[in-house]
Amino acid sequence: MNVLSVKNYSKRFFIHHLAREISAFANLNFNLSAGQFLLVSGANGVGKSTLLRCLYRSYRPTCGEALYHSQYGVVDLASLADVDMALLRKQEIGFVTQFLRPRPRITALQLVSEPLLLQGLSAEVAQERAERLLDSFGLKTDLWHAYPTTFSGGEQQKVNLARALIRPHRLLLLDEPTASLDVQARASLHRELARLKTEGVAIMGVFHHPEDVQDLLDNSIELVLESVDREVEHDPNLLVK
Repeated sequence: MNVLSVKNYSKRFFIHHLAREISAFANLNFNLSAGQFLLVSGANGVGKSTLLRCLYRSYRPTCGEALYHSQYGVVDLASLADVDMALLRKQEIGFVTQFLRPRPRITALQLVSEPLLLQGLSAEVAQERAERLLDSFGLKTDLWHAYPTTFSGGEQQKVNLARALIRPHRLLLLDEPTASLDVQARASLHRELARLKTEGVAIMGVFHHPEDVQDLLDNSIELVLESVDREVEHDPNLLVK
């Protein structure tokens, strides 16, 4: 079953102080089905993270469409209303970055349990599943009731992954999820992603260590630098595209 169809997808940024338009990526076309794992590769600065952020709608693409087969029907993520996109983020689409921005005075266990509590699960079930994931990623039990704002980058990333993976998704976007992880945590992530594939989750990711997931991959796309930077007439009222 097809989950995502991306057609003629492009993203350009307008840099005001340079009066220059810069391309992140252009004219991308690909499909992603349930249970498939798609790797996004390419040189630094080529737009890999930007692509994931456009699909998650942190950015809007400049043109093209991303047809997503949701439980409500087929929608275009490129033009979907913000309120509807927020609902899909809450219910169906997950996004993992390499950075955790934890709220102050919230423990690691509370952060990881929260998505399940918001779905209506009991506190006991939510905590049990959160503990399992935190243990799987190798976060010391002494830190479960501590505040992640005090953690190292690697420890924060373990909390970040556990929070993102604790609830079910139809589409999961991974932006460098292993960049700060130790070997044990990377092995645990591999096991979790293998499980999600068998459950039919469509996965798309950028990896600092692509060899960690090589055996899970079904396809890949490589982004290349586009030589389409150009000067444009400066308009002080022009917003970033």
